[in-house]
Amino acid sequence: MLKNRGDAIKVGIIGCGAIGTLIAEAFERRLVTCDKLILYDQDEKKAEKLKNSIHFPVILVSSLEKMLELRPKVIVEAASQQAAREYLERIVAADIDLIVMSSGALLGLNLQKNKIHVPSGAIGGLDALSSAALAGIDEVVLTSRKNPRALEMSNKEPEIVYEGKAEEAARLYPREMNVAATLALTVKPAEVWVQVVSDPTVQRNTHEIRVKWRFGEMFLRFANDPHPDNPRTSALAAWSAIKLLKALIEK
Repeated sequence: MLKNRGDAIKVGIIGCGAIGTLIAEAFERRLVTCDKLILYDQDEKKAEKLKNSIHFPVILVSSLEKMLELRPKVIVEAASQQAAREYLERIVAADIDLIVMSSGALLGLNLQKNKIHVPSGAIGGLDALSSAALAGIDEVVLTSRKNPRALEMSNKEPEIVYEGKAEEAARLYPREMNVAATLALTVKPAEVWVQVVSDPTVQRNTHEIRVKWRFGEMFLRFANDPHPDNPRTSALAAWSAIKLLKALIEK
């Protein structure tokens, strides 16, 4: 077991919904190692339910302050953009690494803090995209197709429900379009044009990214099964956080 300065390694999870549960289960399965998990959710019943569903050592706390007092090595925000905006400054001020799942919360903040980490989420290829951004990107277009139930719609034919900039997409769809926010953070200062399609013919959350940059073009496509407990998100988002967690714990 890895140790942090001789102390037990603790990991905090804010938000005990679908993503928080998958992350906790990764520790249960020993895919990632630490000594204890610290769980916090504004809905205490969710945190209690998650604690009771696993055998891994868990501490429940009633506030962020209580979590910070326990000095976790890393905290994962898996709650909401509002929670991320509310908590991130206090977590960074406490010199604790923070993984932000609700990446839309970071848009417009211009944060340059090495303690804030954004996982790749439901997409990939961010290393290539960030490299292209250094050289110069001319155009980025993200087309996201989701089954109507993921958007709380009931249309029978494909329907464009949003077309515009990534920042607005992340604001209008704070749970569904963190992909747009992550992409915007990766390629800035280039702008990302987003099209969101409610499509009853797709069962997977599908994201297509087209990029024109100084030395060529890119096309990336991801088709992810929605999480069974939350069709708004893809299981890949949680697994990207698990991979990042593993790297931060082991550094």
